[in-house]
Order: sequence, then structure tokens, then C-alpha cells
Amino acid sequence: MTDRSDPLPHLLAVAQAVRREGQPRATFAALQAGMGAAIGQILFTVLLHHADSGESERVWTSHPTQYPVGGRKPLNPTPWTRQVLRDLRAYVGHTAEDIRAVFADHALIASLGCESVLNVPVVWNGRALGTLNLLHRAHWYRETDVPVAEAFAALAVPAYQMLLHR
Repeated sequence: MTDRSDPLPHLLAVAQAVRREGQPRATFAALQAGMGAAIGQILFTVLLHHADSGESERVWTSHPTQYPVGGRKPLNPTPWTRQVLRDLRAYVGHTAEDIRAVFADHALIASLGCESVLNVPVVWNGRALGTLNLLHRAHWYRETDVPVAEAFAALAVPAYQMLLHR
């Protein structure tokens, strides 16, 4: 596994992907590659937040067998949903215990070798459209990763808007 690289070339690659046909797949593939290089991940997922129904929908995944695209699940009011979806602040979990405290599928996450998480909200006009979710080995993510992840998340807005208006 590689460590972090300069995020600028990867941000530019995502910005170029936003311009291509084949949306939203082109954007999500570029986000997976760019965030993987600039921040790092073993597992990458993209969740769309349906505020009207209080549900979350997986629309992209790096591991389709374990985490298939599609389907919706209800989001219960928790400190995580309050922080990420209401207060629009990223969540950084450093250990398997942090993941276990927040996610019901913690055993599956651990089976993939993931023990830390970075969930960053994709925000437009003051509301969360969803989240970009990166998971890696223990203690991988740091608070200094959050601004870079937020820059990537801003580039995801057009793809989210497309999905919300389908």
C-alpha cells in the first residue's frame, strides 16, 4: 500500500472526469482512483442520502461482492448521522472499536482488513447529498486528511445532483 501523494493532480483528474460523458460513473471512478492515491483506501463507497425518506442508497463501491450497489437502508438518528449529515462535518474513526461503535456491519468491514474510516459529506447549498466513505487499516486517517477529502467531495456534487434528479 502506498502512502498519500500530492492531491492536486488527482483533484484535476476528477475535475476532468466531471466533464466527460458517462456520468455519474466517470466521476465516481475518478474519485475512487484520486482519493485512493491522495488519501488512501482499501474500501471506497459512495452513498446517496434521501433526506425525504431518511434513507441511504449505495451508488458506487470498490467491493461490489461485499457491498453491492443499490437498495436503500434507513438511517437511524445517531451521533454519526448528526455529525455527518446534519452538522456537515467529516467523521474520522481511527480503530476497529471506532467502527464497531458506529457501523452495524463492522464484522464485514474488519474482514476486509479495514479498521479506520473517513466519512466525508458531499454538501450542496447547506445540505448533505450523501457521503464519500474511505476505509483502511487502523490509524490510517488523520484530521489533516479532511480538507483534502472535502475538496474531492465538492467535485462530486454534479454527479450527486444527477442522481437526485433522475
